[in-house]
Amino acid sequence: MNRALLEKPFEPSQIKQRQGNFGHILDYVEGHVVTSRLNEAFDANWSFEIVKYRILKDTDEVLVLGKLTAEGVTKMAFGSKQIEKNKDTKTVTSLGDDLKAASTDALKKAASLLGVGLYLYSDQRPNGKTEERPDTPNKGAPTGNEKNQPGPKNEPATGDGNGGRLTNKQLAMIFGVGKSKGLQTKDIKDKALATFKKNLNFLTKEEASTFINALQSM
Repeated sequence: MNRALLEKPFEPSQIKQRQGNFGHILDYVEGHVVTSRLNEAFDANWSFEIVKYRILKDTDEVLVLGKLTAEGVTKMAFGSKQIEKNKDTKTVTSLGDDLKAASTDALKKAASLLGVGLYLYSDQRPNGKTEERPDTPNKGAPTGNEKNQPGPKNEPATGDGNGGRLTNKQLAMIFGVGKSKGLQTKDIKDKALATFKKNLNFLTKEEASTFINALQSM
């Protein structure tokens, strides 16, 4: 098993971001990137199957258990996906697509148990240095490197004054209020971009307060 190749850091351009629980910003790589890494490491000689799945009606979520096998080693992991619904009719958009997304999530998590992208879940860079986060005021404007920060513990810098970045509490409230108004995550981000001409995660505290008020008044 080529662990060096499995654990090789991904290119910055391959690392994406999404909004996680409690307003945290998470780094991740897409499913096809993980598949390519597995193909490289095992010369395409690996398999993945869904052992079981469940549709959780009480939480509008699909849950799958996937099994990844390569060179006699088996890793199992759960994957999940919120069921997408039409914001007007509240009908399910495509349960098949939700199950595929949950399966991809399970594959990525199983692959991480072999070392693929595991460093993204840590505060430590591959070179052993702790990643510095832009959470101190007066360090200047964002450099653009924020998207390369690894791990679920990433969060927007808070600052101290109105010029500081929005807080995790504000970010969580934005998504909470937006979704209570029937907006999807993408709708909320697009609305922020159209209003402030900047990514939601880079709003100031003052802009975040204004945005929350605007969502509440919808």
